[in-house]
Amino acid sequence: MAIVHIVLFGWKSTTTPKQIDDACKRMLGLREKCMHPTTQTPYLKSSVGGKNNSPEGHAGALTHGFVVEFENDEDREYYLNKDPEHLAFVTFVKELVQEIKVLDFEPGKF
Repeated sequence: MAIVHIVLFGWKSTTTPKQIDDACKRMLGLREKCMHPTTQTPYLKSSVGGKNNSPEGHAGALTHGFVVEFENDEDREYYLNKDPEHLAFVTFVKELVQEIKVLDFEPGKF
C-alpha cells in the first residue's frame, strides 16, 4: 500500500529567501535524483510542495510544505535511512530550519 510522507519546514530567522528557494528546489529535485538501489530508476511515486497560503492561520512558524508518496514501506525505509541523495539533503537543510514536522500515513488506514 502507498505511503504518504508530509514534511513541513519553518526556517531560522537568519535563512535568506535565496536559501529557502534553493532548499525547496532541492527538496522537489529529490524526485528525479533518488534512485532505487536495485533498478537504478526514480522510486518516489510523486513529490509536490510549496509555500503556505492557507487563510486559516494555523501554520505557526511553518511556511513550506511537501508531500512525497512511496509505493511501499521498503521504499520509505530506504529513502529515510540509506538514500545518499536524501541524506545529503537532510544534512544541508538542517542548517536552515528552525522547525520540521513530519507525518506519514497510508491512505484510508485509520
